[in-house]
Amino acid sequence: MCMVIFAPLFAIFAFATCGGYSGQLRVSVDCMEKASSNLSIGIDFAYPFRLHQVSFEAPVCEGIRRERLFLIGDYSSSAEFFVTIAVFAFLYSLVATIVYIFFQNKYRENNRGPLIDFVVTVVFSFLWLVSSSAWAKALSDVKIATDPDEVQLLISACKVQTNKCGSVQEPRWSGLNTSVVFGFLNFVLWAGNIWFVFKETGWHKGAGRLAGGATEKQAGTFNQQPYNQGSFDQSGSYSTQGNLGQPSEYSQVGGPTSYSNQM
Repeated sequence: MCMVIFAPLFAIFAFATCGGYSGQLRVSVDCMEKASSNLSIGIDFAYPFRLHQVSFEAPVCEGIRRERLFLIGDYSSSAEFFVTIAVFAFLYSLVATIVYIFFQNKYRENNRGPLIDFVVTVVFSFLWLVSSSAWAKALSDVKIATDPDEVQLLISACKVQTNKCGSVQEPRWSGLNTSVVFGFLNFVLWAGNIWFVFKETGWHKGAGRLAGGATEKQAGTFNQQPYNQGSFDQSGSYSTQGNLGQPSEYSQVGGPTSYSNQM
């Protein structure tokens, strides 16, 4: 039930916080010639974080000349991979929820439904781990590439000591940090559901029947009666269990057999 409720929600939060992100940073260039200065250079970037295509203009501090610069890095592969896994996980969890509720009989028919569900759950667990780890590393690189101090190193005017450059505004990372958290939460959720899906498959039920049969066989072995053992009665005669009712021909061994013998 937890899988049915939380899987679609966690997937939505994962791809929404990543795929819907847009950020901005601002730097300032204060030239010796105040007319050439630009104290608020805005740089906008967004998903899928192809930063090498993000351009901005900065003053050269030589008259009215300006230069066009680009940020460094392309992190679209990790971001798009993460969002793709989140979208497909959301769609599959919706389909699985409908099947669980309305087509329970067909789901268990021929054991095909639980087996497919088990394999897909294992695959998505692995993909969530890989995509979340890759996106976490890419996000770390995006933060470095969009750090205002790093961006200032790209501006030629900032390399001149007579000019002053500074950071005006830094990007907000709360949304992207949340996407990474939900990525790993999805991995925990899907990986934890592997055992519950496995219990629905024929593999688990077959193993349970084999274990039950072995237990019954072992119990039957202990319930068998041991072989009959011989014993002597009080008069010295030998008898076996199961023949206690038969008289022994060796009774009164050593005693007189007739009255005439006593004479």
